Amino acid sequence: MTGIVYKSTGSFYTVKTQTNESYECRIKGKFRIKGIKSTNPIAVGDVVDFELDTSTDITIGQIYHIHDRKNYIIRKSVNLSKQTHIIASNIDLVFLLVTINNPPTTTSFIDRFLVTAEAYGIETILIFNKIDTYDEAMQDEQLYLQYIYSQIGYKCLRISSTENKGIEALKEIMTDKTCMFSGHSGVGKSTLVNALEPALDLRTKHISEQSMQGQHTTTFAEMFDLSFGAKIIDTPGIKGFGLVDMNPQEVSDYFPEFFQLKNECKFNNCLHKEEPHCAVKKALEEDKIAWSRYNSYLKILEGDDENYRQDIYNNDRIASDETRKN
Repeated sequence: MTGIVYKSTGSFYTVKTQTNESYECRIKGKFRIKGIKSTNPIAVGDVVDFELDTSTDITIGQIYHIHDRKNYIIRKSVNLSKQTHIIASNIDLVFLLVTINNPPTTTSFIDRFLVTAEAYGIETILIFNKIDTYDEAMQDEQLYLQYIYSQIGYKCLRISSTENKGIEALKEIMTDKTCMFSGHSGVGKSTLVNALEPALDLRTKHISEQSMQGQHTTTFAEMFDLSFGAKIIDTPGIKGFGLVDMNPQEVSDYFPEFFQLKNECKFNNCLHKEEPHCAVKKALEEDKIAWSRYNSYLKILEGDDENYRQDIYNNDRIASDETRKN
C-alpha cells in the first residue's frame, strides 16, 4: 500500500492512502536515506510504501520504502549538533509567520529560513501576523520589513486571524497546494489554521507575558486536509534555525538580490566582504540592499550557528535594530 505521512511522533507515523484510509505505522528496520544523518528518517509529507501486520489484535502498518522527495525543509537539530531535522517534505508553498513583538521575529531568523528554502527550491511567502495588535511604531516596523522583502521579490501578506483580515486572500493562494506554516512558537500558526478551517479547532496558547515568547502547542508536525482543496502542515514552533551543509561560496546565491549582482563583481569567487570592486558592497553603500540582509549574510558566512540554540529574541533583535539605524 502507498500513502502520505500526515503525522510523525518520532516512533509512530499516521499514513493516509489515496482512498482516505488512515493507518498507524512504524518503520520496518533501520532507515537510511542517501546518507542524511537525520533525527527523523521519515517526515510529514513523505510518500511511503507500507504493509499491514495483522498478526496481533491491533493492525499496524510497517513502512518499508520512502519515495524520492521533491523537496524538503531541513535544519540542524537543536540537541544534536551533528544531526539534522527534516521539518516537512514535498511542499508546494511554505508560509513563514512573522510577528513584530509578540513574540519578536528577528531579521536574522527570517533570512536563515529564506536561505534554506531557496537552497531547496521551495517558494516562501511571508505572513505578517497579528496586525490587529500593532501600535503605530510596530506598524511602521512591519511595513518597513514588508518593503525590504517585497523589493527582493518575496510575496508578503498582512493577516489578523482574530479579525479575519487577509484570510480569503490566503485561501486563494493555498487552494490545491500542499502548504507548510512555520515560525517561532506563539506567532499564531495554529490560530491561523483554525481561522482557515474552524472545524479543526487546534489547541492554542497565549504568549508568556514575562518573556514575550510563545509556548509550544504543536508538539509534532501534522498535515490537515482543508475544505477548500488545500493541505496544510502545521509545525512545532522553531526557536532558532541552524543551516545545514552550506558552502561559503554558494551562500550568496540564496540571497536573490545578491545573486542578481554576482556577475558584476570583479572576481568570480567574490564573497562580498573585503574584495575590491564588489557590486554587492557598492549596492549596499547606495542603500539598494538592506543592511539587515547583509548582516545576516555575514553571520552565516562566519558560521555563527551558536545563536540558533540560544534565546535569540533579545540580543539578536538589538543587533538587527542597530544595523538598520546605521
